[in-house]
Amino acid sequence: MPWPSRKRDKGAVADKKEPDAKIAKTEETSDKEEEEKSAKPPAGSSKSGWKNWKKKESESGGEESKITYCHWLLKSEPESRLEKGVDVKFSVDDLKAQPNQTTCWDGVRNYQARNFLRSMKLGQQAFFYHSNCKEPGIVALVKIVKEAYPDHTQFDQKDPHYDSTSRKENPKWSMVDVQFVRMTKRFIPLAEIKAHHLAHKADGGPLKDMMLFSRQRLSIQPLTQEEFDFVLSLEEEKPH
Repeated sequence: MPWPSRKRDKGAVADKKEPDAKIAKTEETSDKEEEEKSAKPPAGSSKSGWKNWKKKESESGGEESKITYCHWLLKSEPESRLEKGVDVKFSVDDLKAQPNQTTCWDGVRNYQARNFLRSMKLGQQAFFYHSNCKEPGIVALVKIVKEAYPDHTQFDQKDPHYDSTSRKENPKWSMVDVQFVRMTKRFIPLAEIKAHHLAHKADGGPLKDMMLFSRQRLSIQPLTQEEFDFVLSLEEEKPH
């Protein structure tokens, strides 16, 4: 049974005339703009965060995690943007407003991102990342509550992500269901994550190979346990 249509944000005046339009998470976010916004990372923030994280890790007696992807980063646009006449805005507040704070993560039209979706396992956690906005970054945690199944928007001619080449007997595109877990204790901006990434490239820290900076345009990105734990630890630190 396909996921019910989701209404666009009620606060958007232009949307009120089209209450049945679906929200889709877009694949092509403006990551170049996000990179430009993070070109000048805050000075002096990287080393302390890495040392504090290592200290916490040693205190907990944790073993080094295997290099496997068990967490995710999901990009979505929190600001209104029309695509083929449909507003593709979907913020964390929109997710929280859904029944049971759960929604399907549709509209992915990149094969690598689709394959990542298909690799997701029930219960795995992901960062909800606000993209293509004034200040991109991580705002919340979500979890996978239904593993990959066919994305219904690929068959909907009225949807901006309709794909005329996809067949119902062999669908090209998949989606998962995600559920809101909690807001991060503070907003973790892209610029701050980039500062740590640059420092870790030099000293071998956990974010040295983070895909957020090597495959910027992917809206679905995998994270190792080490990457996820370090980024999550940043919510405990004061912003620089």
